[in-house]
Amino acid sequence: MNATDRTPADLLRSALAADPARPLVTFYDDATGERVELSVATFANWVAKTANLLQGDLAAEPGDRLALLLPAHWQSAVWLLACSSVGVVAEVQGDPAAADLVVSGPGTLEAARACRGERVALALRPLGGRFPQAPEGFADYAVEVPSQGDRFAPFAPVDPDAPALAVDGVELTSAQLVARAREDAAALGLAAGSRLLTGRTYGSWEGLSTGLFAPLAAGGSVVLCRHLGQLGEEGLAKRVESERVTNSAV
Repeated sequence: MNATDRTPADLLRSALAADPARPLVTFYDDATGERVELSVATFANWVAKTANLLQGDLAAEPGDRLALLLPAHWQSAVWLLACSSVGVVAEVQGDPAAADLVVSGPGTLEAARACRGERVALALRPLGGRFPQAPEGFADYAVEVPSQGDRFAPFAPVDPDAPALAVDGVELTSAQLVARAREDAAALGLAAGSRLLTGRTYGSWEGLSTGLFAPLAAGGSVVLCRHLGQLGEEGLAKRVESERVTNSAV
């Protein structure tokens, strides 16, 4: 990654320039058997579409605060980078009533209704599938995002020193986030090409870092596992081998 990268969106642009075809996020849900692998290029395309939805249809502006009520999931990772691209503060498991807009999974819709701004719902179904029927009062992400543009340009440059992420009582600017991600990558022994397997949730900085930001900062990739405890030791060993895992943070 480039030393001049100061936002997560910068890190993604550098990854795209370096090797767009390599894997970036491999997601497993061990409760359903789902597996999704996204290359840097595919992930970046989802981020661009989501950022266009956020900036365009949802009229989000730099400094707005978005309550992100999603579990550790590949679509959660997309939303984190989309927020960074626009300059929106991602408040992971934040208070919807105090947020400018909310993005919710199927299990937190009632809590999300407290948001008086725009509301987006994700079904979190395999292959990014939509709800059978969109929840009342919410835009269905899977319906809205496909038609968005494949390229994104922010209306205003993102300030690296402005707040970017809030999680579990910690608030970081973009520059602080990138710096911490690099520190964590070094502590985990990550380098370009590393494959980090993690089963941590996205409810803490440690989970977000291992589940996205540290591998991205190192030029590596993440094997993000939800419900990893259901896999068992033998299954975990097979996954480590099949996914060519080099580092673990479970």
